[in-house]
Amino acid sequence: MYPYLVQMAHRLLVRRIWTVSVRDVRCPRAPSSALYSTSLCSSASPQPLLSPRRSLPRALPVTARREVSFNVQDQEDFTERVINSELPVVIDFHAQWCGPCKILGPRLEKAIAKQKGRVTMAKVDIDEHTDLAIEYGVSAVPTVIAMRGGDVIDQFVGIKDEDQLDSFVKKLIGQ
Repeated sequence: MYPYLVQMAHRLLVRRIWTVSVRDVRCPRAPSSALYSTSLCSSASPQPLLSPRRSLPRALPVTARREVSFNVQDQEDFTERVINSELPVVIDFHAQWCGPCKILGPRLEKAIAKQKGRVTMAKVDIDEHTDLAIEYGVSAVPTVIAMRGGDVIDQFVGIKDEDQLDSFVKKLIGQ
């Protein structure tokens, strides 16, 4: 795993831990003869962490929203989230160094978002996942493949305008 991803994950974890305030930690009730202080504990009775009067910290958003796109992590992730997906999937094979990929990516995400959850998008970096690029015959980037039920429905190579992308996605979902 890349060191910067580990650092980012560590920072996120630390931020989430520190958002829980001292008041959220339950202090044990000590007998009056205890040798330690309970001065951090309030005299009021402790509340459960998620009582009706208490909500989750702001740093932990609770949403049921499904992401428009996701980055493929490995072959197993690709199989689970793309091939076995109940939804149609648009697969964007791209590279960090590819100029047209940087233009196409946001356009493609916009076209996917217009479908309001009827289709999802998988992003595959060909430099990280060469095996997937070879398996799907990717010889140039950007290459976009439309897949439904594990079967390739359509594909294109290069950049497209927004209308062409809308048509491509609508064809995939059968509109």
